[in-house]
Amino acid sequence: MKRASQFILCTVILLVFALLAAGSTSFAGELLHTNHPTHYVVKEGDTLWDISARFLNSPWRWPEIWYINPQVANPHPIYPGDRLDLVHIDGKPRLILNRGQVRLSPHVRSHPWDRAIPTIPIGNIAPFLTRPYVLDRGRANSTPYLVSFGNDHIMGSTGIRAYVRSLARSGGKYHVVRPGNPYRDADTGEILGYEALHIGTVEALRAGDPATVFFNSSGREAVIGDRLLPVNEETAWTNFVPHHSRCDVQGSIISVMNGVAQIGQYNVVTIDRGAQDGLEAGHVLRIDQKGGTIRDVVTPDSSNTVRLPDEKAGLLMVFRTFDRVSFGLVLNAIRPIHIHDRVRTP
Repeated sequence: MKRASQFILCTVILLVFALLAAGSTSFAGELLHTNHPTHYVVKEGDTLWDISARFLNSPWRWPEIWYINPQVANPHPIYPGDRLDLVHIDGKPRLILNRGQVRLSPHVRSHPWDRAIPTIPIGNIAPFLTRPYVLDRGRANSTPYLVSFGNDHIMGSTGIRAYVRSLARSGGKYHVVRPGNPYRDADTGEILGYEALHIGTVEALRAGDPATVFFNSSGREAVIGDRLLPVNEETAWTNFVPHHSRCDVQGSIISVMNGVAQIGQYNVVTIDRGAQDGLEAGHVLRIDQKGGTIRDVVTPDSSNTVRLPDEKAGLLMVFRTFDRVSFGLVLNAIRPIHIHDRVRTP
């Protein structure tokens, strides 16, 4: 009886270890890219997203395998020349940063902070980080606006004075924007806000009604009716950490920046979900190419149609949110992406 109990106990222990090992293998198989390398040396121009994609099926899950090596001072920033090794610790895959093992020169290497590789290509989104590219419905009709230009000018540009209705204070800097096309919910048609075309920047010389402003810069000519919004002096946040949204987000791409017709990798898009829907900078969303509706030509009924399923088209990362809409950068595109394609929590 005692021997039988010991046999059962040993069997249970072996079964537990087998399940744990199988779980670790399953976890690694789900997480790691099929053709992942065992190590990688960081190069100039790399991004954390690109490097993670070499190792992982889902690059935003890199925090799950990132191992904080206590021997490396400040392991969070990664620099060109650093070496990343994929090892297994307690049966789980881990990425370890080995700094200084790869010598680019015989002298001691130092890393200024601005050489750390970014999470994503910051240059692609830099213009959209600080300017007010979205006007909500209330602000589109209630902000100060240009009514005239000095010295008989009919339009405003750099170096010209202008006059503004109802500017309460002097000395501040303002963006000049022009309300553009409405952003609409792809499903309901509700207006979520308006595109804000950036015209230039002005400085308020004198408050009042009208107030006097001076154009410090302009990317296009200003016209009567253009609106003023305060310049936000805060430094734009660029240290994005791609991560999974806790909310079940489902929306659509409703606009693409810079007038491109077909959306691909590193294009900036607008989606019809925002901070009010639980989105925040860093959230990764899956893009699904919206399935079309076709007629079933086999049946005699000409009104018989079939809705084709949505197909996975890529991934985007939200980098800036407004109340009802957000901007996202397409980080991966495996098929053409179009306006009205769907986005959702992966």
